[in-house]
Amino acid sequence: MSHSIEQMPKIELHCHLDGSLDLANTRELLAERGEEYDIKRLAHLMQVDDDCRSLADYLERFTLPNHCLQDAEGLKSSAYWLARNAASENVKYLEVRFAPAFSMGQGLSTNQIIESVEAGLAKARAEFDIETGIIVCMMRGFVDDENNLKMVRAAREMLGSGVVACDIAGDEDAHPMALQTELFNEVKRLGMPYTIHAGETGNIQNVRDAIALGTKRLGHGIAMANDVDLMNYCSSHKIGVELCPTSNIQTRAYDDIKDCPISIFMERGIPVSLNTDNRTVSNTNLTKEFNKVVDAFGFDEEQLRTIYINSVEMSFASDEVKNNLINKWR
Repeated sequence: MSHSIEQMPKIELHCHLDGSLDLANTRELLAERGEEYDIKRLAHLMQVDDDCRSLADYLERFTLPNHCLQDAEGLKSSAYWLARNAASENVKYLEVRFAPAFSMGQGLSTNQIIESVEAGLAKARAEFDIETGIIVCMMRGFVDDENNLKMVRAAREMLGSGVVACDIAGDEDAHPMALQTELFNEVKRLGMPYTIHAGETGNIQNVRDAIALGTKRLGHGIAMANDVDLMNYCSSHKIGVELCPTSNIQTRAYDDIKDCPISIFMERGIPVSLNTDNRTVSNTNLTKEFNKVVDAFGFDEEQLRTIYINSVEMSFASDEVKNNLINKWR
């Protein structure tokens, strides 16, 4: 089925820029910045092996890409190649998320960082059949909320000019959602759409707290697979879940693709989208992710269509873009 999956239109809603840099382009960018790597060495430093079973090992792979995301040209080029690569496998809409706080090493402002990423995505939109949106990530664990508020205010200024939403990422066990209430009260006051990383680890309380804060989408959300009441709530309130199977296996969220709760969620009527999380770090793309779940769960075309339509509907795209995307499913 892999051929038809490659041809199939796809939607990606959970994709981190710094984990999804094109290897060849990154090699060029690093060389321009005085760091020489052959492509094999670079792949070793930026991708985990298939047998990766440790979050620490996984997170190490983000160090080098960050060197390319400190100036306008590096940000623009990296975003362009991400969208270009996604378009090559028929991703029709891509939401790219990143934390501007990690790109400030050379003095760029939050606005300049977001504008540089949008410039790269705009170039890809002009050249390929893809629509894009930026999700600006706040980070758990900052000493105070000021950095996060700075990011979300800059994102709000660009809402509708490339930016579609914000998010919060980082260690959810050390910095649970219960501590983020004031921050999200401000996000809501600003009228900023948002998704929340919650339930990637086994802490189901973070999912409950994220839902209590009013999120319409959960990044990962897999911790709620054993909580019938919570799943029923998400189903009846159409709270979408952004699933990332390969990444979850590599970070030890579960052991095997068959442990992915995609089938459980879909049977309960929870909207799900299928995503890569980090294309380069996880050495994956959306075609591979779909092939894995089709092989594991035997999904037919009607179930694939359901994932596509649900992904469009739970996206942060405009109504016009959503209508165009729904028409792309044949």
